[in-house]
Amino acid sequence: MRFVDTHTHAWGPDTSELPWPVELLPPGWEGAYTGHDLMVDMDEAGVDESVIVTTPLYGRGVRANEYTMRAIEAYPDRLWGVGLMDLFRDDPETVRADLRRVIGHERMLGVRMHACLEYEEHSSDLDRTADWILDDALEPVWTEAAALDTSVFVFPKAEQLSMIETLAGRYPDVSIVVDHMAFPDEKTEPDASSWTDFQGLADHENVAVKVSSLPRSSETSWPYKDLWDYVRHLLDWFGPERLMLGSDYPWMDNWATYEECLSWTEEVPFLSARDVSYLAHRTFEEVHES
Repeated sequence: MRFVDTHTHAWGPDTSELPWPVELLPPGWEGAYTGHDLMVDMDEAGVDESVIVTTPLYGRGVRANEYTMRAIEAYPDRLWGVGLMDLFRDDPETVRADLRRVIGHERMLGVRMHACLEYEEHSSDLDRTADWILDDALEPVWTEAAALDTSVFVFPKAEQLSMIETLAGRYPDVSIVVDHMAFPDEKTEPDASSWTDFQGLADHENVAVKVSSLPRSSETSWPYKDLWDYVRHLLDWFGPERLMLGSDYPWMDNWATYEECLSWTEEVPFLSARDVSYLAHRTFEEVHES
C-alpha cells in the first residue's frame, strides 16, 4: 500500500544565503533537518512519499520556499511541497503573481496560512481567536487559488473553525485543508464547542482535514488514546474520504519518533482497513492528484 505522509518539515544549514533564526527551531532541536535526513527516516518508517510544509524559519519572502524546492528537486519522485508567501500586499496582482510563483513547481500543492499565529514575519505567538484570515485583503489569494486549482492549507485553533466555514462557503471552488485537526489541547474537548464546529465545516465538500501532529496534542504516550475520540468524530463527520494522515515531524522530536507519529493508527479499533487506506494515500490522491 502506498503511504504518503502529508505533513513534514525540512530545512538546510543556517547560511548567509538561506539564514534562519535559531530560536524558531523545534523544541530541543539543533541545526538542520535536511531532505536527506527526511529520506532516511521515511525509509526506516516505510513511508513512500512526504509533503514538506515550508517552515516559518525562512519567513514569507521571495526565498521562503527555496529549500523546499531544492529538496523536491533532489527527490522528485518522493517529495511534495506546501509553500508560504506574504499574503498581504498593496497590489492584488502582486499577490496573484506571488501565488503563481509558489506553486510554479508541479509538486507544490498550495500555500499555507498560520491562522492561529499573529501575522508577523517570524511569528510564534499564539492567537486562538485571530480573524485576519477573514480580511477582505486576502480575496486575491482565494480567487487566484480557485483559478489555479490549488489548495489553501489553514492551521487554526478550534475557536477559528467557524471562520474557516465562512471561507469554505465564500470560496467553494478552493480546496481547503485544515492542518493538525485544529491542534486540540486542554481547552478543547472532543464533544464540546468550539471543536465540534468541525461538524458544520464537514458540510462543505471542499474541505479536508489532516489527522496529524497527534504526539504534540496528546497528554499520553503512543498510541495517544486520549485523542481517539477526536479522530472518531472526524471520521463520522467527514468520512475517511476527506481525512489525511501526517506526522508533523521533526517538530515532534521531543514527543515521539518519526515512526510513532504515524503508526498509532494500527492500534485504533474503529479504523477499518479501508479507513486506513484513505488516511494513508487515497484522500491525498483525490484531493491533490485528481
